[in-house]
Amino acid sequence: MKTSSNTVFISGGSAGIGLAIAKKLSAAGNKVIINGRNEERLQNALKELDNAVAIRGDLSVEAERIRIADELAAKHPDLNIIINNAGAAFMNDLSVAGNSAAEKAHQEMNTNYISVIHFTSLVLPQLLRQDEAAVVNVSSIAVYRSNKYVPTYSASKAALHSYTQGLRDTFAENEKLHVFEVYPPLVNTEFSAEIGGASGIPASEVADEFLAALELNQVEVPVGDTKQIHALINPIIEQLPH
Repeated sequence: MKTSSNTVFISGGSAGIGLAIAKKLSAAGNKVIINGRNEERLQNALKELDNAVAIRGDLSVEAERIRIADELAAKHPDLNIIINNAGAAFMNDLSVAGNSAAEKAHQEMNTNYISVIHFTSLVLPQLLRQDEAAVVNVSSIAVYRSNKYVPTYSASKAALHSYTQGLRDTFAENEKLHVFEVYPPLVNTEFSAEIGGASGIPASEVADEFLAALELNQVEVPVGDTKQIHALINPIIEQLPH
């Protein structure tokens, strides 16, 4: 795909991986639309970007998803890339009684999976009208192996991974629509602070890998430690019927 002159919507674009990607895309000559829940953070992020606007809203809420999709259609008819990056993650020790494990899991699954499916379905008709378009889902190294610290987060990202594969297969014969999946390992962001993010890679590394993959139309985008796992597993997965 081209890496400039796109119009790109990035959920969770006011900080972390989303903002890092927004900076790279903005610097490359793309129009960037960042989304987040906090207006102050959005405005601060805009100061670091060129040719960018913000749409405040919580994509985990159905009415907000519909409103944002309508605004994109009305004000940004040239939208051709959406990056589903917004997420929720909690430390969720399943051995601790009364830790609201199911409530945390519900929030993670809603934000990381259900909301992505619904929002993508709302925006797909607009994307399909473009000469070239992409859906980019930011999943995680956790799609391959969960652990005792983030079991329900990992499950939500595994669900997103499976959906992404299905979406890609659905539009496999449509040469205009590309479905990317970005697999970051642990990344040092405010978002990941609760799950040990301080020891992770910089968000800029994820952004660099994504931009390189976009240029090559490489729809599978493993980053950092995920590359070794992906190299072992993906050739096997590609041999399965799909």
